[in-house]
Amino acid sequence: MYAFLSAVSAFVSDRFEKKNDRGATAVEYGLLVGLIAVVIIVAVALLGNQLVALFNDITGQLAGPSGVSE
Repeated sequence: MYAFLSAVSAFVSDRFEKKNDRGATAVEYGLLVGLIAVVIIVAVALLGNQLVALFNDITGQLAGPSGVSE
């Protein structure tokens, strides 16, 4: 993920340094925001069930030794 964001950052900075007219910058920012949103959605979709299982496991382990029952 870090490598992807670093590559996008380098691409964007390179594009803006060499560009004289700034008319399309809003479109480019919109495309970047859309791409980042897609990456986040895919990451949540792929890791969502694993994170829920992890938090449920941690919650179960914390409930036992404390002596507090639900």
